[in-house]
Amino acid sequence: MSQLIEKLDINQYLPTALDWATNIFLALIILIIGIWFAGKVYRGIVGIANKHEQLDDTLFRFFGSLARYTILAFVGIAVLNRFGVQTASIIALLGAAGLAVGLALQGTLTNLAAGVMLLIFRPYKVNDFVDVADKFGKVTEIDMFTTILQTFDNQQIIIPNGKIWGEQIVNHSHHTIRGVDMRFGIAYGESIDDARKVIDKVLEDHALVRNDPPPFVEVESLNNSSVDFLVRPYCEGQHYFAIRYSIPEQIKKALDDANIEIPFPHRKVIVVNEN
Repeated sequence: MSQLIEKLDINQYLPTALDWATNIFLALIILIIGIWFAGKVYRGIVGIANKHEQLDDTLFRFFGSLARYTILAFVGIAVLNRFGVQTASIIALLGAAGLAVGLALQGTLTNLAAGVMLLIFRPYKVNDFVDVADKFGKVTEIDMFTTILQTFDNQQIIIPNGKIWGEQIVNHSHHTIRGVDMRFGIAYGESIDDARKVIDKVLEDHALVRNDPPPFVEVESLNNSSVDFLVRPYCEGQHYFAIRYSIPEQIKKALDDANIEIPFPHRKVIVVNEN
């Protein structure tokens, strides 16, 4: 036994064991500091959005998560490097995997990029009434991939952000004061001035129509069977639809009471007697 112990030189294994212990200790230090730093970076980025109300917290949570996982990926590579793992091949493998995933999720990444742009430039926000992707409704939610609308008949419409960004976006709630365009026709035999007075009176008596700016009431066109007025009262944005669906009925009744004819399309037929 003593001869066997003499043959086994314990000292030759001490450097290797010491190196492994050192690498494990350093790897733990790198891991702990990396996790702490990644969390601090995440909280710092999210905190920027919390300090400024105009910044979207969803977008900054995404940026924070992206920064955190990027830091953790480098931390993992650094830990593996302490144990002699060839990280170059791992990085190349991750790059190839990322390319493959990117090609497979091309449509999803398009929606993600569009969502980032929408959250940065903010052409609309939650509770705005918008026309996007040929749909109209109130915005109830905006996330990184989709925009959710609620229609007036309480339908939920989920639209991918890729279909919104780059196309026309109409935000009906952007300005606090809205003009409501309506058109009314009177017969050619009726007085334009009398009709204007009737329309002005209806707008003046309406509680939701603003005096500043004053309503716009002018002849817009001369059609085949009618003289057409463009009527544009102004109101607060939240009263747009109340004006849009109450004024036409009131003007119709007022014109009837004033015996001003509202014509309907008609055609004159001339019969020729060949005899």
